[in-house]
Amino acid sequence: MDASAAPATAQRVPPYQPYPVTVDEYVRFRREGFLVVKGLVSRAEVEELNAHTDAIMNGDVHVPGLPAPDLALPLAERHKAWERLHMAHRVLEVHERFLLHPRIIDVLEALIGPDVLALQTMLFFKQPGQAGQGYHQDAYYIPTQPDTLCGAWLALDPATEENGCLWFTVGSQHEPIYPDDQVDHPGDRLLDDIGTICNASHPDTSKNTLAKIAAKYPGAEVKVEAEPGDVVFFGGHILHRSHANRANYSRRAFVSHYCNARSRVPWNHGQPYAGDSANYLHILARGTTHLAYAQPKFGTLCAANAPELYGQRIFDDQPHSMMGDDNGFMITEPHGDPDHDD
Repeated sequence: MDASAAPATAQRVPPYQPYPVTVDEYVRFRREGFLVVKGLVSRAEVEELNAHTDAIMNGDVHVPGLPAPDLALPLAERHKAWERLHMAHRVLEVHERFLLHPRIIDVLEALIGPDVLALQTMLFFKQPGQAGQGYHQDAYYIPTQPDTLCGAWLALDPATEENGCLWFTVGSQHEPIYPDDQVDHPGDRLLDDIGTICNASHPDTSKNTLAKIAAKYPGAEVKVEAEPGDVVFFGGHILHRSHANRANYSRRAFVSHYCNARSRVPWNHGQPYAGDSANYLHILARGTTHLAYAQPKFGTLCAANAPELYGQRIFDDQPHSMMGDDNGFMITEPHGDPDHDD
């Protein structure tokens, strides 16, 4: 669908204060493979999403496509059924709204944009005693061509070492995506000596052979503890994991994935799609693209349905690049200017 087909909405105004990404944040994301933006999402919004999460576990909210919970079961038993919920932005308005949260997209616009396609949502419940996830690379699961995948991990509870926070292996963002001959997953198979891995995401490092890749970076694994409203952005190549929740409190998180909207995406969460890519099933969050894209089902404002707010930011015919300005912020600058074409 072309953005020009969207209805005229000239009366709309941005619903949030934009988040300006600094040059330092841009550099840290490239240097370390991840970036933590503190307090990016308000506590009130986090509380809304937590109340929604509780309602799902209690059985007060039914997720379309999933069996209705047995309300005769005790509350504790109903809660045990929930570990994570995938792709609910296609059936629940609140998930679509957080997937397209403008301040999250502001950061992505600077890191992987300016054109951003919204692909996936996951709601992690991670209640006491629930398992973590072993070493993995997100682009192993979600291929984009060119490779521009980026995750955004929104903390809904305090994420601590005790309850299973994220751990990143700094430096591994420069590793290729390792292929797996045992399952049908893409990888960088054009590299002559890359080798293959097995059991990605398995928490046992004796079985998950990505542990051997992580071992190339001794002392480089760092824990990322976060407060509710903090968002952790990380590229698709960096090795990361989390451990089991050993605390008596939950570690809920809302996680979304995105790519540059000019990348082809042969992925639809394991579901069929037509042609050589599923871009037409994913939502254009920011900017514009020559590829197909979907409209948000619940009308959340984004580039797909409000191009005057979130569409093409550059209105001349010159090519532009993201550059740092004199105040330390990332901005778009036209080519053809001698100051920017060295």
